[in-house]
Amino acid sequence: QVQLVESGGGSVQAGGSLRLSCAAFGHTDNSYCMGWFRQVPGKERERVAHINTDSGATTYADSVKGRFTISQDNAKNTLYLQMNSLQPEDTDVYYCVEAWDPWRWVQLDAMIPRYWGRGTQVAVCS
Repeated sequence: QVQLVESGGGSVQAGGSLRLSCAAFGHTDNSYCMGWFRQVPGKERERVAHINTDSGATTYADSVKGRFTISQDNAKNTLYLQMNSLQPEDTDVYYCVEAWDPWRWVQLDAMIPRYWGRGTQVAVCS
């Protein structure tokens, strides 16, 4: 059973930065990709960023392109989301997700998560 544990959320002023981390436990193969989604109750879930864990290729939602960077540290089994130039509309609960991707073709819009973290709150004040 795969477990994903997020950390790094918090409150920040508009224009500030935060880095989210996601520690992954329990993987027994490499047939997956990783990403970040965000959602609060009453709002539509949004795919934020994706990374191909084999090649390191990334894809982003248009709303965060140029501001957010997804990365991984394979030695630590940890996923990151560096968020810069944060805006109030980025306020959300951020979830680390893992999706099955045995043929390495999945990109952000095609991610269907099979494992979710519990989420970490990000609040951006204007």
